[in-house]
Amino acid sequence: MKLLNKKIAKELEGIFKEFKKDVTVKYFTQEIECRYCRDTHQMLEELAGVTDRIKLEVYDFIKDKDQAEKYGVEHIPAIVVMDEKDYGIKFYGVPGGYEFSSLIESFKLVSTGETGLSKETMAFLDKLENDVHLQVFVTPTCPYCPGAVILAHKMAYYSSKVKADMVEATEYPELAVKYNVMGVPRTVINETQYLEGSAPEKMLIDKIKASLK
Repeated sequence: MKLLNKKIAKELEGIFKEFKKDVTVKYFTQEIECRYCRDTHQMLEELAGVTDRIKLEVYDFIKDKDQAEKYGVEHIPAIVVMDEKDYGIKFYGVPGGYEFSSLIESFKLVSTGETGLSKETMAFLDKLENDVHLQVFVTPTCPYCPGAVILAHKMAYYSSKVKADMVEATEYPELAVKYNVMGVPRTVINETQYLEGSAPEKMLIDKIKASLK
């Protein structure tokens, strides 16, 4: 059974026509696919079938360990969205429900290069000297989560110092416990700072600054 119906596929065709360059999607799974790997795999194959702008590459997390290490993939299912460059944009878990829009927005971001970040945010990111890791915990039923994910991915796209992951909390309960995720979205910054909700750019920047002190 297809995950994308004809109406959604038609809408996506219109979005993908606006793309300015190809998007490479590196998908990490394993030979005996994990509980959520199969649906994620099918979703990506159907998306790649809608347009030739999306280039899907599938890797085995175990057999292709060198690739997993190269792109910093630590869990499966994992999606890395890039072009000829790796921007540190990742999805851990099925980007389903509301998070489907985050996945499409990441494609659009990489293909168009348009972040829409404020001048103040870009100026701060330009001056970064230390690495920043953003982990945005989400659930598929959270309507506020895509905003937090998209903002983190925009910062990762803009700055080589920033890496940003979407993490589906229910698929990785051990991570949710580790980072005390009681509600979503919850953004973890450099393991030390936390931000609740879909916050504006300035609030996230302030938390990043705090994590770098």
